[in-house]
Amino acid sequence: MKKSIIALALLTTSMATEARELVWSDEFNVDGPLDERYWNYENGFVRNHEEQWYQPQNAYCRDGMLVIEARRDSIVNPDYQQGATDWRRSRPVAAWSSASVNTAGKVEFTYGSMEVRARIPVGPGAWPAIWTLGRDMVWPSCGEIDVMEYYRIGGVPHILANAAWGTDRKYTAKWNSTKVPFSEFLEKDPEWASKFHVWRMDWSEDAIKIYIDDNLITDIPVAETVNGSDGAYRNPMKQPHYALLNLALGGDNGGAIDPTAMPMRYEIDYIRLYK
Repeated sequence: MKKSIIALALLTTSMATEARELVWSDEFNVDGPLDERYWNYENGFVRNHEEQWYQPQNAYCRDGMLVIEARRDSIVNPDYQQGATDWRRSRPVAAWSSASVNTAGKVEFTYGSMEVRARIPVGPGAWPAIWTLGRDMVWPSCGEIDVMEYYRIGGVPHILANAAWGTDRKYTAKWNSTKVPFSEFLEKDPEWASKFHVWRMDWSEDAIKIYIDDNLITDIPVAETVNGSDGAYRNPMKQPHYALLNLALGGDNGGAIDPTAMPMRYEIDYIRLYK
């Protein structure tokens, strides 16, 4: 926990020079479960009408990597209620499992750089992500930064980089989204999906810049990311955020799941925070 508090204190200062100073990282070099000084697990059906049941055992460290594994499964939903209209309670069984982990309350930061080296799954139904959420207020007024999302839009695979914040209506977001067809990456390198890539977010008081392998994907002015009345007109991109890593399946954006693609593995080599 001490290391996490130090990371917060350093990252909330402004970047005085161009040189980066590493203030926290997880290299996932110890086989077994994640270090719970830094990581929390989500459980059950969580968001976006997704098909997977999140559980801790689908996230594990092996050979210097965090592996988030999606599997064909059969998990009885303890929250099931016959006739329920809430999608979390209307499904008696979860046919798939995966994991979602985050650093809420343990490693949080304002400004600086976040860098993640990962190999993402791109099979049908896959929806891997690297993202952050603000620690105060409900979504979207808390602020969301999507350093990486991969899913299908109209059946066409895309890689996305986004930011979202609040409006005048509860649970209604204003989005700044960049959507790059996955074919553009494959045109440059047909073996792109089999390789590790580095996603980086440089976040300052002025802008949120997101890169893939040092190529700028989006540049979002922080002056524009101001909540509406439901978010008290605050700017959620000027407060501490925490990191999330997850592999979702199906739901609002993942598309149809291919059972033959299972098990599906999202492999993260490291996550690093710099001031």
